[in-house]
Amino acid sequence: MSNRHTLTFTAAPQHIDELGHVNNAVWVDWIQQIATAHWSAVAAPEHQAQYVWVVTRHEIDYRGNIGLGESVTGETFIPEGPTGARFDRRVDFRDASGKVIVSAKTTWAIIDRAAGRIVRVPKEVADPFRPFGDEG
Repeated sequence: MSNRHTLTFTAAPQHIDELGHVNNAVWVDWIQQIATAHWSAVAAPEHQAQYVWVVTRHEIDYRGNIGLGESVTGETFIPEGPTGARFDRRVDFRDASGKVIVSAKTTWAIIDRAAGRIVRVPKEVADPFRPFGDEG
């Protein structure tokens, strides 16, 4: 299992804003897509059935952009272990030259589906996402 997960995104016509590049709202959608894909790829099926994650915060730095037909590679990882019910997640989007053009730190809270409320992140849910960035 890997702490890092990557996906490639390509700018389609519906992603482009009036300035001719990917709209900020699309970057937020791509952040959610890669985070969800990481959870689906790494978490045990029983954990996916029992828990769901919600965003509590997005902090995004825009240093560049892409236009129609251009692609970025998104990479996400968990920089450190959970704090209570929350995990911070890092997402970096690199352009064709490898330069990070959009970087985000997002905070997610775990919800127990049956109870319908936020719970402390269980150790067995966190462990498959190791090593955390602060562990090496």
